[in-house]
Amino acid sequence: MTRERMSGVDTAWLRMDSQANLMMIVGVWVFDAPLRREDLEARLRERLLVYDRFRQCVHTDPTGAWWVADDSFDLENHLVREQLPDPDSERDLQKLAGRLASEPLASNRPLWQFHLIEDYRGTSALVTRIHHCIADGIALVRVMLSMSDDGQAATPRRRRTSAPPDSGHEDLAHTLMAMLEPMTRTAMKSVEKAGGSLARALEATGESGTLSGLLAIGGRVTQDALAIALMSEDSRTRLKGKPGRHKVVAWNDPLPLEEVKTVCRALGVSVNDVLLSCVAGALRRYLAGKGDDTRGMEIRAMVPVNLRPANESPRLGNRFGLVPLVLPVGLANPLERLYDVRRRMDELKGGYQAPLAYALLSVIGQAPRVLQSGILDYLASKSTAVMTNVPGPAEPIRIAGKTVQRVMFWVPQSSDIGMGVSILSYRGGVQFGVMTDSKLCPEPQQIIDGFAPEFERLLLTLALLPRDLLAGGPLDPRELEHRLFGAPPSLAA
Repeated sequence: MTRERMSGVDTAWLRMDSQANLMMIVGVWVFDAPLRREDLEARLRERLLVYDRFRQCVHTDPTGAWWVADDSFDLENHLVREQLPDPDSERDLQKLAGRLASEPLASNRPLWQFHLIEDYRGTSALVTRIHHCIADGIALVRVMLSMSDDGQAATPRRRRTSAPPDSGHEDLAHTLMAMLEPMTRTAMKSVEKAGGSLARALEATGESGTLSGLLAIGGRVTQDALAIALMSEDSRTRLKGKPGRHKVVAWNDPLPLEEVKTVCRALGVSVNDVLLSCVAGALRRYLAGKGDDTRGMEIRAMVPVNLRPANESPRLGNRFGLVPLVLPVGLANPLERLYDVRRRMDELKGGYQAPLAYALLSVIGQAPRVLQSGILDYLASKSTAVMTNVPGPAEPIRIAGKTVQRVMFWVPQSSDIGMGVSILSYRGGVQFGVMTDSKLCPEPQQIIDGFAPEFERLLLTLALLPRDLLAGGPLDPRELEHRLFGAPPSLAA
């Protein structure tokens, strides 16, 4: 039987499925014109099925998990037609996406499925479901681009008849070797720009050959390992609890990316700082609207960090770590909240938490399942959400001659985490998506509806700043924070 050993990290994602949370990346594409099933089927055969993973099933045995060719593969099982009760209802499309996010994929087939709605508001829409063990968000964006009219098909790879003995440990070895090299503050650039890479970070420093450099590395690794092991719980809110089996999704009208960049240039912060501060503000607005006291409230989100080298050829699989980011939901002032987010991001830079988390996933993916569940349950108890930021293409994507007007996606939540927040940039706009458990938050649209007002509050606050602060061009963030809030400049450094 032709088979290939699944990596430890991918095995960990495979085994994270639970009744409450299925490990699927769910996406919605909306086109500008009707898309025929026949045309989409032809594109999938030409561009998607050249990736082995989309023709392989997963088999497990006492030695681990294996990718095995599906000899009875039939595209009819993976490309299905759907109809909405009301073809003009965006709400019905959201309900369909939520229902599909709650339904497991067939375990005896390749772990993906596309659902085509040929009649949606006079155009077409597509709901995609791909198990996380196949690939992470960065890799799937590359797959999406390869499916476009302007994309290039992947080069088919010859399948192995069996995997080398150490192939299941390849990702762990890669990570541990990388951790022997120092990572400076640029190692966390991928948190700000979801396209950063471990390789650039390693190339940015020459300290690896010095004793002081090695001692500093060991100290920071120990510090970050303890930070993960000794995390305190974040604030108890109505968004935490035991999730059920039903998901609800929502999305917003995109924010203009150029307006976001204007704020960044004026305040000396990153795009990610601005977007995360808007997330914190939207959560505060939602909880306060429910009558909750948000003073001092902090919500922790697990944020994926891309660890792929910049020059690595596209391939599927999972190559990212996780860092715990605490959002200052309790801060009402939008500028104060923005600079607090920026400070917390700066504290994460230069650290090893992302590769440590990646190595941990690789280890537990090869350990007994009960051990994996215990570790993930512990980490989930310290967090409220999973949040990811993936850069999409700036230019429109066309598939079979039809332009993709809008792209949304939602990351899965593991263990008892009940909320996922996704940020995707596409065609000059920033799209927010929220997936929640229907028991903990039955109306995630109420959270989504807070993103734009929070960004507008930031714009208004910027417009009301004293003119002398704006006269000299881009603001020094350290001086601005000091003058506005009395914070020592070192906190913003």
